[in-house]
Amino acid sequence: MWRLPVTVCRITNFLGEQTSAAVLRRAMAAADGLMPPSTIGPDRQVNRDIWRSRSGHDFAVPELLSCIDEVQEAVEHTLGVSCQGTEPTYGLISYNDGDFYAPHQDSTPEFHPERMLKFVYFVHRTPRPFTGGELRVFDIALPLHTEGSVSWEDRTWRDWEPEHDSIVFFRPSAWHEVRKVSCPTKQPEDSRFAINGWLGAPHMTSN
Repeated sequence: MWRLPVTVCRITNFLGEQTSAAVLRRAMAAADGLMPPSTIGPDRQVNRDIWRSRSGHDFAVPELLSCIDEVQEAVEHTLGVSCQGTEPTYGLISYNDGDFYAPHQDSTPEFHPERMLKFVYFVHRTPRPFTGGELRVFDIALPLHTEGSVSWEDRTWRDWEPEHDSIVFFRPSAWHEVRKVSCPTKQPEDSRFAINGWLGAPHMTSN
């Protein structure tokens, strides 16, 4: 069995104390307005067996996009992708007590093939009012022989802590999941917030 690690670029203290605090205040205000449940698939169905969270797609973070623009060239070079000349798509995701996202891909040849670069920016209250919520990125597992097969038990992974004011970049074709969150207060403002987004291939736009 070949196990090929998936490259993840992680940057801490990405926006700085004041700017990240401002983004957090806006995220908490959005969560207090009871964002709708997250949906999956082209039909935008709610399936709480696969994804349990809340999403806000009209959440504007120009300061985050500006900082991403500053590091984009270096990240693309590291991950071996090119997304120049495209506009990002993104949204705010809130994970509270018991929420999770089962293993999945954000991009396949059939589903969102234009997504070339994934980013997740983490923001939350400190000290962290929840446990869990790690971003688990699975390594690529390939059989040594063509007649072989790969099961989930064959895969290895790395967990990335949802550290406040940190961001990770990776290819959206990588299998990944959000581990279950435990938030004892169950209050919206104590959620694990993430700004989830993608950059597309040149001259293509996201669905």
